[in-house]
Amino acid sequence: MIDDTDRALIVATQNGLPLVSRPYHAVAGRLGIAPEEVMQRLEKLLAAGVIRRIGAVPNHYAIGWTANGMTVWDVPDEEVDAIGAEVGALEFVTHCYRRPRALPEWPYNLFAMVHGSTHDEVRSKAGIIAELLGPRCRAKDILFSSRILKKSGLRI
Repeated sequence: MIDDTDRALIVATQNGLPLVSRPYHAVAGRLGIAPEEVMQRLEKLLAAGVIRRIGAVPNHYAIGWTANGMTVWDVPDEEVDAIGAEVGALEFVTHCYRRPRALPEWPYNLFAMVHGSTHDEVRSKAGIIAELLGPRCRAKDILFSSRILKKSGLRI
């Protein structure tokens, strides 16, 4: 269970941390608690699964990545976690995760987001992934973004 301070902390941070050199201190000042308590409470909320993550969510278009492709891969289920770790470690993959197949129409079980300035750049990066996977890859595709969707989680 969360208490009133946890709830206030969630509300204070759900739209992002302040863009200052010491964001936890700024949040602490707003809530009237110590910065150490802010950090401890966030760690506790993460560990309990109340919040899923704290991380940067860049606007890819603003930083010049106007071609965004979700690469999808059909790899052996017994190897998908290890393969996902390999693919996710590539410097140009921003996130990589496993998803269930929806056979027979959708054979893909590994997803990796790749960004670039052009579709050809994204295709080139997908080619690097394909080379890494070699024969472990049975099928692949790239789903290019066609519009920007609002990126936000549940708000309380």
